[in-house]
Amino acid sequence: MEFKVVDVKEDILIENNKRADLLRRNLKERGVYMINVMASPGAGKTTLLVNIINKIKKEFNIGVMEADIDGDVDAYRIHQETGVRTIQIHTSGACHLTAQMVSDAIDAFNVNGLNLLFLENVGNLVCPAEFDTGSNINMMLLSVPEGDDKPLKYPLMFEVSKIAVITKIDTKEIFDFNTERCRKNIHMRNKDAKVFEVDALNDIGVDELISYLRNVIKEGLER
Repeated sequence: MEFKVVDVKEDILIENNKRADLLRRNLKERGVYMINVMASPGAGKTTLLVNIINKIKKEFNIGVMEADIDGDVDAYRIHQETGVRTIQIHTSGACHLTAQMVSDAIDAFNVNGLNLLFLENVGNLVCPAEFDTGSNINMMLLSVPEGDDKPLKYPLMFEVSKIAVITKIDTKEIFDFNTERCRKNIHMRNKDAKVFEVDALNDIGVDELISYLRNVIKEGLER
């Protein structure tokens, strides 16, 4: 009897990466720059996005795609607090987004007139890191309550993210969190990662992050 062993995961990722590259080219042709935002549930993705968007929405035509297993709480909040165009993506139980799912959402969303698209991925430090969404850059958030050892436990997330944002820094006195140790752990996984520290609720450190994002976005749009 003949049989064949197939590495399904590798095959899925290869097809996903092809779709992601195609989506990136398509967005470039349409003049849209996409930022994929990843983090654990409760790390502060939506709060930080609201802060950022309200500060740069006069400079860019922004759209937001919110992904969750269910519910539209975050999409509703983004729209109510920023006024920018927003769509909710329900993954129906999936713990991540694939490039095909993002492409389908973009077709439904209609990005005409936009030049900046934020994609808030499903709250998870594992699966979202494995799938290229077709974004131009990955930005991951690590909240102080999660601990400074997360780069050691979830290496791929930090390896694929050019931007690492340490959030909720106002809680450092409450939790056993060493910022320098965290930075060292991040750079152990990705020596080129840009690390920022923010308290989005009290608007601390956000302007520094925005300054970097502004340059990255403009450079990406001009290519």
